[in-house]
Order: sequence, then structure tokens, then C-alpha cells
Amino acid sequence: MSRRPNYPWQLPAAMERRLGTDSYGAQRIIHEQGQLLLILHEPPVAAALPAGTSSGAVRRHAVFLRQADGRWLHEGREGGERVLAKLLDSYAAALAALEKQHAQADSSSALFAVLGPLIPLSRAAGNLQLALQAARQAEPEDALLIDQRDRAVDLSRGLELLLADTRMMLDYRLAAAAEEQARATFAVTRAQHKLNTIAALTFPLMAIGAAFGMNLRRGVEDAPGWAFWALFAAGVSLGLLLRGWGAG
Repeated sequence: MSRRPNYPWQLPAAMERRLGTDSYGAQRIIHEQGQLLLILHEPPVAAALPAGTSSGAVRRHAVFLRQADGRWLHEGREGGERVLAKLLDSYAAALAALEKQHAQADSSSALFAVLGPLIPLSRAAGNLQLALQAARQAEPEDALLIDQRDRAVDLSRGLELLLADTRMMLDYRLAAAAEEQARATFAVTRAQHKLNTIAALTFPLMAIGAAFGMNLRRGVEDAPGWAFWALFAAGVSLGLLLRGWGAG
């Protein structure tokens, strides 16, 4: 079982008690004795997981410590300010890549390919913004937190808009496909109804014609012309009765 990494810095005991033993957990801050522990996540990445696993997004932590003197550390090393800026750069790069992929999406499957990584990324960016806002409130004079909080707001908003636009386009494509399928089904139904009507009208005539076309003496060979039309009318009437019976 994985254990929470311990970095080469000295944390207050009150801060240590608020950390789990297995992981740093969700994106948040811990503010104790003038020190600020900022726990963030890198942009989620897709991973192949065993069958039955609910999520394919892996969380990687990025842990920063603002010491009482204002110095920023990243996982026990100097240069926390630079690493924090690069972390937000990685979110911006992920947003730009998904925007490009979204612009090129020309099918529902392509939109699904955008939506898959976009959902966890948008959620992570929203939690990133909340964590940086909490850090900003805990250390209101830190200029770094002001700048990065504002960047996080823009990134979260951009991802939310892209997510909403992708879902709307996908819903539109699915609705359009459903309408096209309904129109095609209606056209087939109408064509089938026409064929059934023709068959119902012509089948009795064909049956009567076949019967009277047999080489047998029927006694109607010398009948007057009106007898033909009478048989024709009888066949049409029978066809109409069959058509009404089939419609019911």
C-alpha cells in the first residue's frame, strides 16, 4: 500500500495531525502557526485501470509550503514560486489542447473524446481555484497567491465554458441524428403503406383475372361487355374491404 511521502521540511505538529498517512488527499490548505501548506493536484491524466475500476484519471499531488518568512518550498525544495507557476501553465496547456481538439471535432465520437478528459480536468481546475482562494484569504498580503488565484479563476472559467459547449454540441448532434432517424422511419412507413394499399387494391383483381383466365367453360364467354365492368367493380370493392380490414 502506498504511503504519503514525507518531504525534507519541518511541519508543525498541528499541521501533521491534519494529514493522512496514505495520501495528501484533496486540494486544500492547512494553515498552522504562520505556515501555509498548499496541497494541489497536477492536471489529471488518463490511465489504464483494471476492470471494474470507476475512474481512469490519476491524481498526482503538488505540495507547497509557505514558511513564516514568506519563502515558498515545493516538496522540500526551494523555488516553490516557479513550480507553482508551471503547475498553472500545465493546466493552461491542457485547456489549449482540448480547445484545439474541440474545434476539429466533426462527429459525436470526436466530441466524446474531448468530453472524457475534459470532465476531470474541469473539476480539478475548480478545486484548484478554491484552494488558491483559501490560501489567498489565509495570506492576504502574498502577491504570488493573488496572481495565481486570478489565473486559476480564468482557467476554471475557460474549462467550464468548454465543457458546456462540448455537451451542448454533443446533445445537438444526438438530437439531430434522432430526428433524421425519425424522418427516415416515417418515410419507410409511408412507402410501406403505399405498397400495401396497391397490393390490397390489385390482389382481388389479379385473383379474379387468374380464375377467369383458366381454360374452362364458364358460361360467361358470350356475356355482354357490362359483365366485365361488373366483375372489375366487384374486385375493386373487395380490394377496398381488404384495405380497410388491414388498416384496422
